[in-house]
Amino acid sequence: MKKIFIIILLVSLAGVSKAQPMARRVQAQQQNVHKMTERAKIMFPTMASMPEDVVWRRDIYRKLNLMEDANAGLYYPVEPVGNQMNLFTYIFKLMMRGNIHVYEYRLDGNESFDETARVKPKDFLDNYHIYYEKKDRGVFIDNSDIPSKEVKAYYLKECAYYDQNTSTFHRKVMALCPIMYREDDFGDGATAYPLFWIKYDDLAPYLAKQQMMTSNLNNAAVMSIDDYFTLNLYDGKIYKTTNMLGKTLAQDGSGDTAVVAQQKKIEQELIDFEKNIWGDKTKRDSIERVNGWDNKIKSQANRRTYTRVRNRRATSGFTSPKAARVTVRRERH
Repeated sequence: MKKIFIIILLVSLAGVSKAQPMARRVQAQQQNVHKMTERAKIMFPTMASMPEDVVWRRDIYRKLNLMEDANAGLYYPVEPVGNQMNLFTYIFKLMMRGNIHVYEYRLDGNESFDETARVKPKDFLDNYHIYYEKKDRGVFIDNSDIPSKEVKAYYLKECAYYDQNTSTFHRKVMALCPIMYREDDFGDGATAYPLFWIKYDDLAPYLAKQQMMTSNLNNAAVMSIDDYFTLNLYDGKIYKTTNMLGKTLAQDGSGDTAVVAQQKKIEQELIDFEKNIWGDKTKRDSIERVNGWDNKIKSQANRRTYTRVRNRRATSGFTSPKAARVTVRRERH
C-alpha cells in the first residue's frame, strides 16, 4: 500500500514538474510578444492613442469592400510577390508567429478583447480547414494555402472624437475584422464568415513598415498601410453605430432606402460637427464683414467729427490747454 502511494506521489510530482516549465514557457512567450510589440512601436511610431477623457466621441462601424478601387490596395497581390503581400496575408503571418493576438467574432457583432475571447492559431486553422504541416519547429503553411483570396471585405471600427487637450478633431481606426467569402459544396453562392477582431493599436507598428500600392496609373506611388488607415483613405459604408439599443442600421430602418438615408445622415453629422467646432464659418465671416463695415463707418464718422471740432476751434480763437501761452507787454514811452 505504501509503495502504491509513493508511486502515485512520484507520478503527480512529475506531472507538476512538467507543468511548471510549460507554464513558464507560455508566460515567457507572452512577455516576448509584449516586448516585440513595444519595440515595434518605438521603431515605427504610429498615431497616438485616443485619450480616455475626451468630451465627445462617436463609434462607427464600416464595411470595406476590397473590390472597390479605394480599398483594392488591401487585396492585391493575392499571393505574396517578394516583399509585397496583401493585408490579410500579413495579418495571418503575424498571428501565426505570435506577434499579435486575435479575438473571436461574437454573434452580436461587437468586439471583446478579453483574454477569454482570444483565438488560438491552431484552433483557427482547424475551424476553417486551412491545410498545414507539423514540423519540428512548429507549423508550416504554404503561401498558396493562406485563404487571402477569399477575404474580400473587412469590418472596421472607427472612432470620431474631439480632443479638448489639443482642440483637434480626429478619426481613428480602433479595430479590424477580416471577412472571408467561401463557397459551399453545392455552389449556391459564397457565405460570409467574419473571422476575428484585431486591435488596431497592436497591428499598427507592423503596418507602418508594410507598403501598399495606391495608384493604377503610377505603380511607383506607394505608402505604408498604417498611413492609409491613419489618413482615412479607405471607403466603407456605415452599417452600425454604438447605440444604447445595440442595433444595426438594417434593424432600425424599414428597408434599403431607410438605411441609405441613415448612412448619409450620420456622415453629414460628422462633417457638420468637425466643421462647426469653432462655430459656423459662413456666419462667422458674415459677422466679421458686418463688424468691419461698422468699424469703417465709425472711423469715418470720428474723422468728420474731429475735423469739425478742429475747424470750430480755429475760427473761435480757442487754444488747447496744452498749448504754450504767449503774452505781449506793451511798453509806454
